[in-house]
Amino acid sequence: MTVEPALLAWMLDTDPALRWQVERDLAGAPPAVWQATRARVATEGYGAELLSHQDPDGQWAGGAYFPRGYAPAEDEQGQPYTATTWTLNTLRDWGLDPVVLTDTAERLAESSRWEYDDLPYWDGEVDCCINGFTLANGAWLGADVTPLAAWFGEHQLPDGGWNCEWVEGSTRSSFHSTLNSLKGLLGYESLTGGSAELRAVRRSGEEYLLQRRLTRRLGTGELVGPWVEYHAYPLRWVYTALNAADYFRAAALLDGTSPDPRLADAIEIVRAARQPLGTWRQQRRYLGEVWLEVDVPVGEPSPWLTFLGTRVLAWWDGADRT
Repeated sequence: MTVEPALLAWMLDTDPALRWQVERDLAGAPPAVWQATRARVATEGYGAELLSHQDPDGQWAGGAYFPRGYAPAEDEQGQPYTATTWTLNTLRDWGLDPVVLTDTAERLAESSRWEYDDLPYWDGEVDCCINGFTLANGAWLGADVTPLAAWFGEHQLPDGGWNCEWVEGSTRSSFHSTLNSLKGLLGYESLTGGSAELRAVRRSGEEYLLQRRLTRRLGTGELVGPWVEYHAYPLRWVYTALNAADYFRAAALLDGTSPDPRLADAIEIVRAARQPLGTWRQQRRYLGEVWLEVDVPVGEPSPWLTFLGTRVLAWWDGADRT
């Protein structure tokens, strides 16, 4: 898939958090170029702004998943995205060098507790999505999250996926919970090497989604939910065809495998949203308090979504599936 020069230039004219990824994955820039841009994430723009809000105890907004003292208002729409876990997710996704967060893992171990049962931060809690985020963030920052990695095999449901409502008795997996669990496992494996046992757990979870063609209910073949077709950045915790396809791209690259043909339905959802000029529009915003706005309003062409969509289609269209 050839990227038009004007479209590429538009994506490159962005914050270092996005620019380095465009340089590496779409522009074919030499490592010295994109690595230099990546280093700027810590000192310029979005990344520097998020870093400036870190508390002395290593947290953000004084809390693990929610800001300290958070109590949702009756008419509140969305949750806040300013606390520690969400900020770490973002900085990791933006490619921040973890060296910049020297001793943050240790400070969080000492001072951060989950809102659920006051559990220690790096031990995780009961929510699959939260634990997936924590697993990847811990591996990134050098925390010992080995016990948390094992948690996913212990809590995998019989159908192969996960559901954050398991603690309430749910025995059927959720697309959202499964994808966020898989992203955590993949992040952990890519940084630590993982194990054969964990790879088997991950691939079983992937099979749960692949059997459903990433988009449909297994029994009826109906679209699992309208959110599958959303195109929104930041991605947050929401399962979408683009979010899932981008995960399977990363997994295939780590595993050295070709795209699974069962991704086709999700790929076509991504392709159908591509505008005539090659962009993807911001279709919705996940409401909630943020430290800063990092993408465009609804209806406008999004550099972030355009990068993700272009990268996924380039991988899919350029793969050898013979």
